Parts: sequence; C-alpha cells; structure tokens
Amino acid sequence: MITLYTHPMSPCAQKVRIVLAEKQLSWQPRLINLQQKENLEPWYLALNPLGVVPTLVEDETPIIESSIICEYLEDRYPEISLRQGSAAETAQMRFWMKHIDTKLHPSCGALQWPLVMRPALLEKTAEEQQALINQVVEKPRRERQRRLLEQGLLAPDVVDAVKTYATTIDMMEQTLKRQEWLAGDQFSLADCAMAPYFQTIKQFGWEIFFASAPTVAKWFNAISNRKSYQLAVSADFSDQLCTELLQTGEEALPIIRQHLGLS
Repeated sequence: MITLYTHPMSPCAQKVRIVLAEKQLSWQPRLINLQQKENLEPWYLALNPLGVVPTLVEDETPIIESSIICEYLEDRYPEISLRQGSAAETAQMRFWMKHIDTKLHPSCGALQWPLVMRPALLEKTAEEQQALINQVVEKPRRERQRRLLEQGLLAPDVVDAVKTYATTIDMMEQTLKRQEWLAGDQFSLADCAMAPYFQTIKQFGWEIFFASAPTVAKWFNAISNRKSYQLAVSADFSDQLCTELLQTGEEALPIIRQHLGLS
C-alpha cells in the first residue's frame, strides 16, 4: 500500500497525486495540517527531514521531494508511462521539472503563503509566530516566510514571484505553439508537475496572467479536464472553498496587477 502525506493545496502534493491518478494506483492519504505546522512535528521530521509535503511511503520506505517521487513512481510502475518520449524529449521534460523546482515553486509559495498560511499565524502572538517559523528547516524558506509574515503581498518575494510566473508563461506559450505538451506530443511528468502551479492562478481568479498566452490557457484547460486532475486536485476544492479563494484573490488582485506593471 502506498501512503502519501499530503495537503490539499500543496502544488507539490498535487502533482504527485496527478501522477498516482494517471497511473491508476491505489493509495492512502495522510493529511498534514500545514497551517498549524504539523509538518514540523518530530514524528513527521523523522519521515521527511526537510519538513515539507509530500512524503510517499511504500514498503515502509519514505520517498521525499516531489519530482523524485514522480520519477520513482514512473520507474516503479512503468505500465502506464509518463516518460515515453525520445531522449531529447525526456531531457526537455526534466528541464521543465527543474524549472518548476528551482524557480516556479518558490514563486508559487510566495503568492499562496500570504493568502492561505499567513492568516492562521496572525492569530497567534508574535512570540508564537516566530517560534513556529524558527522551526522551518531550510534557512531560505524560513527567512522567506518571515518576510511574508511581516509584509504580506508587499514583500519583495511576491514582486519576484509575479515576474517569474509571467516569464514562465511566456516560455510555455512559445513552446506550446510548437507542440501539444511541454515535452513534446505526449503528455508527460512535465505536464503533471506544471499543472498545479496554474491551479493557484485559477483558484484566485487571476486569469490576467493568461492575457497574452492563449495557448497556455488552452493547455491548462485540457489538463484540468483530465480525469486525473479532477480526482487529484479539483475534488479537494469544495464550492465554499472556491468561493472563499476567489474572494481572497479578488481582494489581492490590485497588488498583483501592480506587480505586473498594469496599474
């Protein structure tokens, strides 16, 4: 049995759940409360020393880091392949996965964290806030959360995040004009990995990012209509949650527009 330690709104967990669904694998969810920093509890750090989600456990062996988990699942269960292209297409797939891990994921965190995670921390005392953030394992992530807690969407991290999203979408637009999917004409791990980062745009109603990228919008629409996406992502967003997130995104939109240089 596969157990996945996950959170509904974590894009890293979402992409692993998409891969599990694409491969039609059975798995057991174990929800981790990120808002209350359950990911920093000693029992969880024993599974995942980085204190992040997701963590996949199979045969009592924990596998960490979402891109590594995706490739593990591809190697372990190759019957339904998500890495079926040529060597050049596999290299292209890994380029996008690296871009996501090193650039887009921190940017997504900078956009989501102030709107989703920050409110719960603001309900605590200043001492409690800092005590929790001090437990974050990696220093760059720890200091980023400290800035986002203090400055919200006005933090420099958010400015950079909006620009990274815009640049990424432009790169994707040029790629998807030439081919159907990110790594070629076959749906791959690259598409599984990228899609959750557009759920962030969707849930906050920030279609403004698609203004000059109709091909990317078409790509995301195709993915979000796949059964795997419906099971792995959409099913976790109730009507009430969607309404709340859209309202949150609407309130934040003037700042996002400002960071995009549109106001």
